[in-house]
Amino acid sequence: MTIKVKAYIDRENRKVEVELKGSPKVSDLMKKLKINPVTVIVSRNNELILEDGMLKNNDEIRILSVISGG
Repeated sequence: MTIKVKAYIDRENRKVEVELKGSPKVSDLMKKLKINPVTVIVSRNNELILEDGMLKNNDEIRILSVISGG
């Protein structure tokens, strides 16, 4: 089974549509997009999703960069 996920990547200010197989998790999306999960916060419907959160067909995901400093 293949699902489609729409993702907005704030760091690049771009939207992408990704196809993932099986029962994908957020970590699978990060691998496909070549994004280090430690550097971002991922949300769906304005709620945070952890790396092991399951994705569903037609999910709209926001990938927000984490900025740290001292």
